Amino acid sequence: MKELELKYGCNPNQKPSRIYMEEGELPVEILGGRPGYINFLDAFNGWQLVKELREATGLPAATSFKHVSPAGAALGLPLTEDLAKIYWVEDMGELSPLACAYARARGADRMSSFGDFIALSDVCDEATARLIAREVSDGVIAPGFTPEALAILQKKKKGNYNIIRIDQDYVPKAQEKKEVYGITFEQGRNDLAVRDELFSSVVTAKKELPGEAIRDMKVAMITLKYTQSNSVCYVKDGQAIGIGAGQQSRIHCTRLAGGKADNWWLRQHKKVMELPFREDIRRADRDNAIDLYIGEDYLDVLEEGAWQKIFREKPEVFTKEEKRAWMDRLTEVTLGSDAFFPFGDNIDRAKRSGVKYIAQPGGSVRDDHVIERCNAYGMVMAFTGIRLFHH
Repeated sequence: MKELELKYGCNPNQKPSRIYMEEGELPVEILGGRPGYINFLDAFNGWQLVKELREATGLPAATSFKHVSPAGAALGLPLTEDLAKIYWVEDMGELSPLACAYARARGADRMSSFGDFIALSDVCDEATARLIAREVSDGVIAPGFTPEALAILQKKKKGNYNIIRIDQDYVPKAQEKKEVYGITFEQGRNDLAVRDELFSSVVTAKKELPGEAIRDMKVAMITLKYTQSNSVCYVKDGQAIGIGAGQQSRIHCTRLAGGKADNWWLRQHKKVMELPFREDIRRADRDNAIDLYIGEDYLDVLEEGAWQKIFREKPEVFTKEEKRAWMDRLTEVTLGSDAFFPFGDNIDRAKRSGVKYIAQPGGSVRDDHVIERCNAYGMVMAFTGIRLFHH
């Protein structure tokens, strides 16, 4: 198949729409649904991300994409009991490594992942399909699906769930093109391989980079490679816990992603994990309520009496002092940036979210100030020398 006609482009008024190959066959097979223009953008960007994570780490990987940027990305490492609970998978029994990868990718920022497009590095197994089946999602791309997994997914959305099998041996052309306003842009594909040596230039007083930190730097930089710029990514234990995308200012991006990382950690506080939800409340509504509970405006909502619709009883207030004390326990976080940090304020904000390791290109006229701030906090920072803008 050289061409696939689509219902419409980015918006319903943008017709006709298609994906096609100028040479050869499309490297995909549609096993369910009718993927659209944005679905394919998410699918192909997501597939590249997880394929590279698999190659760089040797572990299964998954990503949750929304509007051509990842909401989450993770490796297939085992889940702790607390993570299984905040990701709403504690009732799923034993999860495969691939299922753990998607639970992590989806769970880091569940609000942003609502209605996501999923990319999996490995053949989708039954455990992963069962997890996907109960989430609100637009579709999935993977190099294959077991018969059991495919049977589960083909029942989703009354048989209209988008399922794409991609040829994992497909190699795109070295040059890529796109049109803007009728004008064709052409450039070489960003085929940079993220490997250990990329982080060998440590510029801070502290030099030690444990294996886990290097692994997390890989996760951060590969995730940023497919995130709309400006972008930064906070990573802990093999999963992105906060991704900031598409901001014009780097500090705004660092704050946005840091807020998501904070939210991920605060969700693991005992008060949040033991919220007395009513049994008839759906997972998505629980996610929204948790976000509200963690936020500063929650007291106003309680005064309006809205809590009775969500909880069996009125929850205790989660005070600022309790939040700060819990945040102080978040450590060993890695931060990656797709371009240099122009000011030390980014480092100050990163410190608030437990960042200890940083990977960034370097090259700012204020590098010395940024290094100074890292040294003040005892951080370890590597200059990669490589920018990873994605547009």
